[in-house]
Amino acid sequence: MTIDIVSAPELLSNNKFNVDEENAHIAINVEICRNCADKPCLYVCPAVLYRLDKNGDLSFDYAGCLECGTCRVMCQQKGIVKWQYPRGGFGISYRFG
Repeated sequence: MTIDIVSAPELLSNNKFNVDEENAHIAINVEICRNCADKPCLYVCPAVLYRLDKNGDLSFDYAGCLECGTCRVMCQQKGIVKWQYPRGGFGISYRFG
């Protein structure tokens, strides 16, 4: 029996996202995040949705969110000021596994 190993990006590409353009289910406070020294969200988000812009400010795109809640749990400074599951019919639909 042969087991095919699939990379994380390849697995994620199988998922379907129905993005709620009118209602972001996660919001960050850029001022709080600016003063956070550790910025764990940059390292713990499995979809790598948190990034630093050219000015060193944190940016976030909820469109590819896996809805795992890891960012909310790891944010010690409470910079994530809103975290909820997307409205019904929106968010991720897992397609593999």
